[in-house]
Amino acid sequence: MTGMDLLVVPVDNPEGLNVILGQSHFIKTVEDLHEALVGASPRIRFGIAFCEASGPRLVRCSGNDDGLVKLAADNALRVGAGHCFVVFLREAFPVNVLNAIKQVPEVCRIFCATSNPLSVVVAAGEEARAVLGVFDGSSPLGLETDADVAERKALLRSIGYKL
Repeated sequence: MTGMDLLVVPVDNPEGLNVILGQSHFIKTVEDLHEALVGASPRIRFGIAFCEASGPRLVRCSGNDDGLVKLAADNALRVGAGHCFVVFLREAFPVNVLNAIKQVPEVCRIFCATSNPLSVVVAAGEEARAVLGVFDGSSPLGLETDADVAERKALLRSIGYKL
């Protein structure tokens, strides 16, 4: 039996953009995610990176914003887990694209969709890495009060998510 290291890999997100981290299983993922994102929102700007787990084992990239493609590629390379993908979004929110991403046949799971500070918990073996989970944002400070509930509901209505 070989050893394993447990790593916490911070995601570099200097602008506080929305990021989606997921797992897929096929080289076609990059093209299919690209098509899904473009089809989900006409104004979206994005970068995608996907870590191949076999063959040449490259980080495959696509997108329509060179800066976001580079950001996704750099983060995917640092995480380095086979078949994981990273998507950075501008001009759209995860709620606008998550269903489209989930409908891509080769997508296995979504670990998170967030603009919070994010770190990826990675198990590293001799020749491979696996995403075990994520640290998304910070821990709660308490329970919401009636005033907090009213504020949350008002916010959702002010930004058009509820009537």
